[in-house]
Amino acid sequence: MSRLLVRRSVTAVGIYASVILGFLATVVAGRVFPTKQGFGDYATVIYATSFFQSFFDLTVEEALVKYGFRFVTRAEWGLLRGLFHSAFWFKIVGSALGGLALLAYAAFFAPARMTDALIVASLIPLGQSLEGLAGSTLYLRNRYDIRAGFLTWSMALRLVGVAIGAQYGLVYAVAGVLIAQVIATASIGVAGRLAFDRFPHAAAAPLGDQRREIASFVAQSSAATGVLALRGGLAPLLLAGVTTTTQTGIFKIAQAPQSGFQALSAPARMVLLTEQTREWERGHQSAVLRQVRRFSLVAALCCLVAVPPLLWVMPNLISLVYGSRWVDATNAARLFLLTAAVQLIVGWTKSFPVTIGRPKLRIWTHGLETLVVLPLVIVLGKRWGATGAAGAFLAGMIVFALVWAVIFVRIKPDDVHQPAPLAEMAADEESEASVLAR
Repeated sequence: MSRLLVRRSVTAVGIYASVILGFLATVVAGRVFPTKQGFGDYATVIYATSFFQSFFDLTVEEALVKYGFRFVTRAEWGLLRGLFHSAFWFKIVGSALGGLALLAYAAFFAPARMTDALIVASLIPLGQSLEGLAGSTLYLRNRYDIRAGFLTWSMALRLVGVAIGAQYGLVYAVAGVLIAQVIATASIGVAGRLAFDRFPHAAAAPLGDQRREIASFVAQSSAATGVLALRGGLAPLLLAGVTTTTQTGIFKIAQAPQSGFQALSAPARMVLLTEQTREWERGHQSAVLRQVRRFSLVAALCCLVAVPPLLWVMPNLISLVYGSRWVDATNAARLFLLTAAVQLIVGWTKSFPVTIGRPKLRIWTHGLETLVVLPLVIVLGKRWGATGAAGAFLAGMIVFALVWAVIFVRIKPDDVHQPAPLAEMAADEESEASVLAR
């Protein structure tokens, strides 16, 4: 078996395991909290944390992968180090803003019973963003398998934290998430540092003429992430505002099919981001486009087989996994299953704009999706609760997929010959796993 196939297989196992563990954390919380409102409050805090972290945090990881591969290919080690040095400080500032925004939400918008939990949660963005920064280093070493392993470790820690904390109440459950995140970030931070030190040493160099291009890329990626945060994080908060946090809890339960389908494509997306970005920089654009078409075809066939029976057994699945008290999430879960199927077919859209160096595409496409979702969440959510909100997400995803279909068919390849990666990197790969494991 080739080393590349082993790496991809390990990546898939690691990501699937991390998703299962994250799913189990939600299941445990849904069963342990004594009331539906208690779980709804927990879900609202988690949604708020994710929203404010994503909205204010600068998305530099994609630029690190895109331009990191460019600097590695050209052996511009000083620029590589300068890029990471700048990214670190950007992440610190963005995380701090996210934490402050959570405190403001706790002070002015959230119910008083959630204030203490939100104060604890305000410390989570810092740790989570730096975890992504360290993970970018592993991508540049083509060690997405190790990155997947750390995702599993992180979710295992979170499961333990939630399982213990939820027994004592909301604040302790959120504290368990915080402690898990700190440990996970410290772990991957060490691995990321070791991986980065494997590159040839050079003094950090100013980015010079490329600074403007990179800054524009970061700004566009951050804007795209902010738009995604509006859709994925703000929408549940709006639902809580027009209904109750109990409906937010039902919404959280109903999203399980979407999380599961995202897990199916997650290993492929991680590989696509690393390998297709590298191949695009080498000038193999036609091959990249063929891979994208193949991905959508396989995903569509999988959905045709899996979705109908899942729609049928959905109430039984919810009752079995979460308990009979959550069976009222069935209709919303069915709508999220359809949303997940469409999302799976166009799952390549997360990495593809980064690969081709046009992150602005994510802004426009997700922006249109968000313009559909948010108003409908308010209108449909107020009328039908979590089920109405789920319908809003389905409508937004259909619009998103149609827009991307038009964009993709208009992209024409421009194959050129670029220098191959340095031979020394290939020679290093054999020994890296043992070094990082120490």
